[in-house]
Amino acid sequence: MTGAGREAICLFYAPRHTRMLTNYLPILIFLIIATGLAALLLLLGSGFGRYFSRFHDDRAKRAPYECGFDAFEDSRMKFDVRYYLVAILFIVFDLEIAFLFPWAVALGKIGLAGLVAMAIFLAILVVGFIYEWKKGALEWD
Repeated sequence: MTGAGREAICLFYAPRHTRMLTNYLPILIFLIIATGLAALLLLLGSGFGRYFSRFHDDRAKRAPYECGFDAFEDSRMKFDVRYYLVAILFIVFDLEIAFLFPWAVALGKIGLAGLVAMAIFLAILVVGFIYEWKKGALEWD
């Protein structure tokens, strides 16, 4: 179709942003199918579990469970701060390992500058570890 003094108009022309969005259509389809499948499996599992359960209203199944015997304390008791310190230390050293693996792979490309940067990073972590050790955060008295 052409008009007086106008360029040819293509009926199947899609603007650039529409063409870009169609690239994401497979991802959208995948997410819809995955969500539907997850919901279906969840409903089927809970439905079969309720239908085939041996005892529908068992007091023992609804009771609070702690290592095979009844709970003897309130569950809202205070934890020792050392649990949190050990957890933080674990996270710090876990992240250290997460940084060390890619660094070890790329060491040939980054050269001496990467080696010095990682040495400084590890030195800072070792100083923090020694500080925690001297403060007694790892002692369980």
